[in-house]
Amino acid sequence: MNFIVLTIFPEMFDAFWAHGIIRRAIDQEKIVTSTINIRDYASGRHQMTDDRPYGGGSGMVMKPEPLAAGIRAAKRRAPFAKSILLTPQGRKFNQHTAQQLASWEELILVCGRYEGVDGRISHEFIDYEISIGDYVLTGGELAAMVVIEAVTRLIPGILGGEDSAKKDSFSDGLLEHDHYTRPRNFEGEEVPEVLLSGHHQEIEQWRLGSSVMRTLLKRPDLLQKKKLGEQEIEILKKWYREIEKLLNLHHREH
Repeated sequence: MNFIVLTIFPEMFDAFWAHGIIRRAIDQEKIVTSTINIRDYASGRHQMTDDRPYGGGSGMVMKPEPLAAGIRAAKRRAPFAKSILLTPQGRKFNQHTAQQLASWEELILVCGRYEGVDGRISHEFIDYEISIGDYVLTGGELAAMVVIEAVTRLIPGILGGEDSAKKDSFSDGLLEHDHYTRPRNFEGEEVPEVLLSGHHQEIEQWRLGSSVMRTLLKRPDLLQKKKLGEQEIEILKKWYREIEKLLNLHHREH
């Protein structure tokens, strides 16, 4: 996977490339990363990349000439790349989108700044617009890092186990199950006994139950969208019966 980032702050990515799974992916030659400084394509002594908006209003807008020249330079490096603008107005980024992007071989990520980019860039030079959430950041650099990491994790061989990414939260429409490690007893709370049993089928059943209940408690909206399997339905029915017993008990007491 080839990632090319267009930004006016390329130095922000130096530490990002140098740590964690991104560094590992680079070292393993699973990904190739580079930045293009948009200012390098700006004219004039001050290499201005922004200007006042036509029609008035607050803030500044990124000029089209440097962006267009930078995107064209990126296309020369990666002719088949899809160009993505990071913007609050884009399609909401999620695990499904990350999986889609991971199937491509080259991505150009354009980091906007100020009030946004000239509309002609969006119309003519951008294939997709992506938002990482319904909030506004000062620029697209952090959003680009989020996209790059989410996509990189899905590349085969990056994570420890071949199916690690498949078990991540949201991959199957559920949040991931609880995790435990040593010590066995932490401040009086024990690790669930089933995880120490060595019975893989029972462990997988417990993990599915934990995943379903975590999703119900934290993100019930995900369950409304997901087509539930028989095991998942049985888990919910079991908890429904337990909750009903508890409510009946309290009802009798009052």
